[in-house]
Amino acid sequence: MKTGIKKKLNKVIRAGIYLMFALVIVILLIPIPDPVFDTPNSTVLYSSEGDLLCASIAEDEQWRFPSSDSIPAKFEHAIRIFEDEYYHYHPGVNPVSIFRAVWQNYKAGKVVSGGSTLTMQVVRMAYGNKKRTLIQKAIEILAAIKLDLFYSKETILKLYADNAPFGGNIVGITSASWKYFGRPPYRLSWAEAATLAILPNEPSNIYPGKNQDKLISKRNRLLSKLAKKGFMSDEELFLAKEEIIPAEIYDLPDHGYHLLYRSIKEGKSGNNIHSTLSASLQVKVEEIVNRYSHKMASNEIHNAAALVLNVKNGSTLAYVGNSKNSGSHGQHVDVITARRSPGSLLKPFLYAASLDEGLITPEKLVPDVPLFYNGFAPKNFDKQYRGAVPADEALASSLNVPFVHLLVDYGYEKFHHNLRKIGFKSFDKPASHYGLSIILGGAETTLWEITGAYAGMKRSLDNYYNRPVNKGYSDLDFHSNYYDKADSLILNEIKLNPDGQIKAPSIWFTLNAMKNLNRPEQEAGWEQFNSSQSVAWKTGTSYGFKDGWAIGITDNFLVGIWIGNADGEGRPGLTGVEAAAPLMFEVFDLLDDQLNLREPFGISKVVCQKSGMIAAENCTEIDSESLPEYLAVTKECDLHQNIQLDQKEEYRVNSSCYEISNMVTKSYFILPPVQAYYYKRFNPNYKTAPPFIEDCNAQDVTKFFDLIYPEKFTKVHIPREQAGNTGETIFEAAHGDADIKVFWHLDNQFLGFTTGDHKMGIHTSAGVHLLTLVDENGNEISQPFEVVN
Repeated sequence: MKTGIKKKLNKVIRAGIYLMFALVIVILLIPIPDPVFDTPNSTVLYSSEGDLLCASIAEDEQWRFPSSDSIPAKFEHAIRIFEDEYYHYHPGVNPVSIFRAVWQNYKAGKVVSGGSTLTMQVVRMAYGNKKRTLIQKAIEILAAIKLDLFYSKETILKLYADNAPFGGNIVGITSASWKYFGRPPYRLSWAEAATLAILPNEPSNIYPGKNQDKLISKRNRLLSKLAKKGFMSDEELFLAKEEIIPAEIYDLPDHGYHLLYRSIKEGKSGNNIHSTLSASLQVKVEEIVNRYSHKMASNEIHNAAALVLNVKNGSTLAYVGNSKNSGSHGQHVDVITARRSPGSLLKPFLYAASLDEGLITPEKLVPDVPLFYNGFAPKNFDKQYRGAVPADEALASSLNVPFVHLLVDYGYEKFHHNLRKIGFKSFDKPASHYGLSIILGGAETTLWEITGAYAGMKRSLDNYYNRPVNKGYSDLDFHSNYYDKADSLILNEIKLNPDGQIKAPSIWFTLNAMKNLNRPEQEAGWEQFNSSQSVAWKTGTSYGFKDGWAIGITDNFLVGIWIGNADGEGRPGLTGVEAAAPLMFEVFDLLDDQLNLREPFGISKVVCQKSGMIAAENCTEIDSESLPEYLAVTKECDLHQNIQLDQKEEYRVNSSCYEISNMVTKSYFILPPVQAYYYKRFNPNYKTAPPFIEDCNAQDVTKFFDLIYPEKFTKVHIPREQAGNTGETIFEAAHGDADIKVFWHLDNQFLGFTTGDHKMGIHTSAGVHLLTLVDENGNEISQPFEVVN
């Protein structure tokens, strides 16, 4: 008998072992999705302080925020007490709950309880909430055990919180917290956490705004249980039950909309974007831009963009890609990343580069005379020429012609290379494609790129002082802006790695010239910018008045502004000064900061007041200035010349016509004739050298007599008039003697003479011709040119 019982017992044990083994095999083989949830997420933009700025709905039209780092303690306690009180003690399945559910369903004659643990609910959601059957329930039970084996309790609870339905198209604790209570989960009160813990149980039947009384009743019962478990005091319980549940869903914030969708385009869709934006500054800048854009709409200027950067590290503090009240005028276009013509905004970089090369000193005169270069004939904004202007004044006044002359000397190929080097990746065509027009806006760039380059200059200057002298520069000074905190951790990987640097003193002189910015009176309204803030700023206006730009820099901040129409339509008055600068200064009013330029170390050098060059022995008016070593050795002034005069100092003489012993030597500031011709219009005190005395042979005619147009080997286009007849082209010359007559000849045929303003209208046939000019003193100049039609 005992043997038979023993055999039966062994069979039972073996069967149990086999059954357990089979159960383990089934559990291991049962599939669990990997990842557990493969559903699309919303893309969510947060400020640097952690405030929600903006979010996009997921591809399946659900508000499903990406997984958060942790579950708020209040919600964790509330969901566990409400759904699965023994969550931390069972292996994914609670046998007691299962048997109780079976008994309750048997007594009711229908399914009234599922007995599901939180783990089982995660499995059910992962399987797509399939139809409830006994087989499906069994699969979910086994899968829950497997899930509990391979995942921690914290991870499973997090999976539940991030993917549970909370009513309507709201999924996950984070989106529910924002949509129902307008705050992040970690700031939920006990009443709010309890409310959200209830919702996944009946998400389509009970949620704020639907079955409100039933929701309040269930919430209060849960709050009582939480108090009984010791999670809150009686006073806290009383106050929690008094809290009102909102009856309407909150609208999510909508700040930084364009940055959100930029991040999606850049492959960050479905993620939490922890940005560097300042929430309060972002909101204020948006308000200013929208209000300003509304005002500009009266002139049919409908779009505006603003960018605020932290100069020290390149992080973005405010990003307004477009004004929101643009309506049908392209308000969804992110102008910050749109390629547009920058107008004059590249001039500071050429100024700094020319200083680096020693082509100029800050106050050296640069030509401001008509320039004709392969059909390119630039003009200043006011259509006037000043003959010659100090380089820093040319930058401060944003004169076009002097900078084209400067670019001819510097070389547009080298300038194009340098711009690419410091971050202008949008200049992706060969230098020859842009030519000299690159300095006047002939190459399109973005507000993002150009502000990054300006910030890099200021950062390089700042860092120069903060490093040992022998380590004054770093490739890290010039790097692109960034808006995602994650990018700041890999700054070395996104740096632009320039193979050279703009020298710190050159940057200092550039910013100093921009700090003293002024505008000609033709650019109306510049007087209003006598702000108490010290700002280095530069404006730009594209050809056809299509784009108005303004960029300003203080010690810590950079503000970049674009004004215009997204469709490229130009408008009168759409200039950098009139349209963009007022908005820039309004944004700067939000930033309590100044520009304090610390002058780089230099050596004292005597400089000619008139030419701005290192003073030579003939210079009569001089100043002492501090210059860096590489500028202190630049060319000495050659514009002051000793001129031999007669004893009355009325005429120029030389040894061929006057006794050397009777000559008087006097120093004159002598500009080249074309420069002098225009210079004296703006400088009435400019004294030209006297004319040569009669019968005295001048040696170098071109020093006082020259052609302005045409230049050597110029190809001239003769215009056609409306009737189809050949028109005429205006040729122009300059002479040091304002009263002298100049006689004009074309191919040895006399055309006429001019006095004072030496201009002559000429019409001739196609081909090569020779223009000859002779003044009253017999000085002669000739210039070949070609007419092409």
